[in-house]
Amino acid sequence: MDKEPRSVTGDLITTLKDLAVIAFFYVVFTTVGWASFHIPSGSMEPTLEVGDRIFVSKFSYGYNRFSFYFDPPIFEEKIFESKPERGDVAVFTLPYKDYTDYIKRVIGLPGDRIQMKAGRLYINGKVVKRTYVRDVEYTSYNGFELRVKEYIEELPGGVKHRIYERTDRGRADDTPLYVVPEGHYFMMGDNRDGSADSREMDGIGFVASKYIVGRADITTFSLYDCDQGKDVYCPAGIPLGRFFKGL
Repeated sequence: MDKEPRSVTGDLITTLKDLAVIAFFYVVFTTVGWASFHIPSGSMEPTLEVGDRIFVSKFSYGYNRFSFYFDPPIFEEKIFESKPERGDVAVFTLPYKDYTDYIKRVIGLPGDRIQMKAGRLYINGKVVKRTYVRDVEYTSYNGFELRVKEYIEELPGGVKHRIYERTDRGRADDTPLYVVPEGHYFMMGDNRDGSADSREMDGIGFVASKYIVGRADITTFSLYDCDQGKDVYCPAGIPLGRFFKGL
């Protein structure tokens, strides 16, 4: 028996249905599970490099309107909320900065007293330990030749992470004493002299809990420029050393 000719319209409808199902599950996954973000600036160097793609777990801190696409006016306050911990690398979006997404490290918790003195970070009156690692010379993503000192910083609670310091006399290396309000967090970039963060009260300032979207967990892949000159494993110009790195 001869087969009936296939309907072009029927095939198109089937394809559209399949695409709709895929799109639905993608939206669900990236809303309640993990969302993908890219790193556009050097404010979190050396932890994150320009070109890195990361997975951010949205379930880590709970859900509200900023967990959804287009920020619909629902769930203004968070449901299933968990509090960020000091040392977390967090993504947040700021309505008062044109809904721009940022990624920084959680340095100050509600009630903490934060201050920078001569390039050193103080939390609740105690200087945060940092250990010199090496000098690093590299070409930044925007083409500037830079020389920085790399340190291992150990936050209260034991989280250790790398930071860059160009100088201890930069514009944000001596600050007033900040007292973090209830329901807010103090965020800083690991590239201390190349980050706009909570040290600028007329900029990012204290970040309200409701604006924090999720915790950055891992890099997935990277479009890092291997010509920057850092010690990133880059066979054939592919930055494999940036792939699947836990944060």
